[in-house]
Amino acid sequence: MKILKTSQAPQPIGPYSQGIEISGFIFLSGQIGLKPDTGEMVEGLVQQTHQVLKNVSALLESEGCSLSNVIKSTVYLRNMNDFAQFNQTYSEYFKDNPPARTAVEVSALPRNALIEIDVIASK
Repeated sequence: MKILKTSQAPQPIGPYSQGIEISGFIFLSGQIGLKPDTGEMVEGLVQQTHQVLKNVSALLESEGCSLSNVIKSTVYLRNMNDFAQFNQTYSEYFKDNPPARTAVEVSALPRNALIEIDVIASK
């Protein structure tokens, strides 16, 4: 088992790893719309979705992978009414062969985020 760590994605805000690689699979902890250099949350659902997927990309790239290696994502939205707007932004990152995905509405997310995404990737 290998613990993932990169300064190109936000540092954990709790007792967990950015991600773990084991047996050819990468399991990333949930990412929210924090800028890695400042730790500040970006404003708005679209901007947070972009930042989350940039953070996910940075973690995958630290292992020589990309979003094309993602096989499953779980999306946590604070408001399911944002689903269509989220979907439009998400589709910009997964144009061909999108991964399996689950999307759920939650009552709250860390740091008042509007969205959080975790992924599983195959190396």
